[in-house]
Amino acid sequence: MVDVGDKPSTRRRALARARVEFPPGLCEQVMAGDGPKGPIEEVARSAGILAAKGTGGLIPMCHPLGLDHVEISFEVAGPDNLDVLCRTSCEGRTGVEMEAMVGAALAALTVYDMTKGLDKGIRLGTVELLEKSGGASGDWNRP
Repeated sequence: MVDVGDKPSTRRRALARARVEFPPGLCEQVMAGDGPKGPIEEVARSAGILAAKGTGGLIPMCHPLGLDHVEISFEVAGPDNLDVLCRTSCEGRTGVEMEAMVGAALAALTVYDMTKGLDKGIRLGTVELLEKSGGASGDWNRP
C-alpha cells in the first residue's frame, strides 16, 4: 500500500456510475417493481452501501476508510438503461474513488441478480468515475 501517513487529512468526495443495460422494454417494468425478486431499489442500495464500506477488504492495495457518507441512487437513462450512481465522502488522507466505483458496481450487480429471471440478456455496461474532489490532485470531472 502507498504510505499516506504524512499526507494532510482533507475532505474527499467521489461520484461513480455503473450502467445496467436492459433488453427493449424491460427497464420500465423493472423500475415499476415488477421483477421476480420484487422491487430492486432498496436491496441494491443496501448492497452498494455495504460494498463501498468494505472496499478496503476487497481490493488488496486500497486503504480501509471510515466513510462519512455513502449514497446510492438510480436514474433511468433512456428507455433501456439504468444508471446506478454512488456518492462517497470522508475526511481522510486518501481518496474515496474506489469506494464509489465498488459501490456502484455492486449495486448494479444486485440489480442484475434481482432481474435476471426476466431476461438473461441484461448486462452491465460501463463502470466509471464521474467526479472527485479533495487531496493533492484537487478536483476532477469527467469531460
